[in-house]
Amino acid sequence: MSFNNVDMPEYSGRPSQGALNIHTTNLHDDASKENREHKLAVNKGDNLLDIAQAHDLEMEGACGGSCACSTCHVIVMDEEYYDRMPEPGDDENDMLDLAFGLTETSRLGCQVVMTKELDGLRVRLPSMTRNLQASDFGSK
Repeated sequence: MSFNNVDMPEYSGRPSQGALNIHTTNLHDDASKENREHKLAVNKGDNLLDIAQAHDLEMEGACGGSCACSTCHVIVMDEEYYDRMPEPGDDENDMLDLAFGLTETSRLGCQVVMTKELDGLRVRLPSMTRNLQASDFGSK
């Protein structure tokens, strides 16, 4: 199993003209947290982890977006949008296997890069995450 650091452009937090839209829905089993939806204007090329962190949404990203954990797990709410995304790579699939609440439309937020085809994307954040990283499985 190999894990490559991916160089991602720095997220500016400022959408440009003609920005794309993403909707995130926080769903929690804990009754003390509200279920709420956020509609965010984002730039083409932004990834969901950077977007979530820039808007103080509950997405940890323990590995810093290097596809070496599952704490940025999201669930794409519309299969049509899921089908518009590139297939997950082996590294992403390995980390998704560790994710809590895995579904057929699960992805890692750090690997979902916004494109014009994803304008209007709706994702749900799982009720919890597991912080299991690739380094947890290294030989000793």
